[in-house]
Amino acid sequence: QVQLVESGGGLVQAGGSLRLSCAASGRTFRTTYTMGWFRQAPEKEREFVATINWRGGYTYYADSVRGRFTISRDNAKNTVYLQMNSLKPEDTAIYYCAADPRNGLILTDDWGYWGQGTQVTVSS
Repeated sequence: QVQLVESGGGLVQAGGSLRLSCAASGRTFRTTYTMGWFRQAPEKEREFVATINWRGGYTYYADSVRGRFTISRDNAKNTVYLQMNSLKPEDTAIYYCAADPRNGLILTDDWGYWGQGTQVTVSS
């Protein structure tokens, strides 16, 4: 079993910043898991945001957030972060943390484990 708990969401004005955290735990969780962030806006499908490999040396971002968001991880704390800067109203969504034992780039949403999500609302 793997549990993922997101935190750090909230309401922010356009141009502001937020940092999301995702704490991983559970008997089967391993620090070698690939971690990622997805988001789902109202009446839209869930979409990929960012991913990071287990060592933290490889990251990949959706075009819509590249240059504004930064994903990172602290394996000693089993935590992954998403620093979001220059936020826009179109970033409003529920943000989900995901984990998967596979290596490599996983852009689809068939990840092994998901958190419950945290709401991010950006006002104009």
